[in-house]
Amino acid sequence: MTAENRSVLLAIDGAIARVSLNRPEALNALTVDLAQGFLQAMQEIAINTDIRVVLINGLGRAFCAGGDLSYLDGATADKARALIDPLHEAIELMTQLPLPVVAGVHGMVAGAGVSLALASDFILAAEGTRFNLAYTGIGTSPDASASWHLPRLVGINKSLELLLLSEPFDAAEALQLRLINRVHPAEQLQDACEAMAQKLAVAPTFALGQTKRLVRESPQATLKQQLDAERESFCACTQSQDFSTGIRAFLNRQKPSFTGR
Repeated sequence: MTAENRSVLLAIDGAIARVSLNRPEALNALTVDLAQGFLQAMQEIAINTDIRVVLINGLGRAFCAGGDLSYLDGATADKARALIDPLHEAIELMTQLPLPVVAGVHGMVAGAGVSLALASDFILAAEGTRFNLAYTGIGTSPDASASWHLPRLVGINKSLELLLLSEPFDAAEALQLRLINRVHPAEQLQDACEAMAQKLAVAPTFALGQTKRLVRESPQATLKQQLDAERESFCACTQSQDFSTGIRAFLNRQKPSFTGR
């Protein structure tokens, strides 16, 4: 299955949905068309109950170079909103998906490209990947969730350093900062992303979704609220088929075969 918008390709293969940013000639810089295509892909994924993991990548030499500056040159506020609104809606939807999202990044990852990657649940990067928040370099503040995700990952002071100075950093530093999960040789990145997607695709999807929701909502919760949410989530998991499968497999010393139900 492939989405109609050619700026973003959506291919669904069984339990895995692969979303590819497809403007390689422009380093996958974000346009209105691409933002709308990404939103369309997330909407299609959200209603497909067979999908158990999402894998996001960028085609060509880069993951995403941020916003398309030729579009933003001289942009009115309405023109900027036309780009940002569908992108923000897509990111909000992506973070709320009850299943894991893996981003494989390489080449250049700048501005909203960094923000988009940070909104995923796992980031795997190729050695040599270059990151730059880049917003102040063009005289703007961040969008696409950077100001939400960064402080939760690296704290206030480091977030301000990365955002205000707009200095580039590589995959090794991103790993040290815990902005990304793993670094792989460039020629092995695709295989590593596929391996993680395959592993997650046979995991207990309902439990993964509940865990994702708990972790993402925890910064806004008190301890009491989080304990209550954990109780309700745990009890909901005990009613799933995968819970029964996991318990039986453990007691029988067998490897569980989860269905995602």
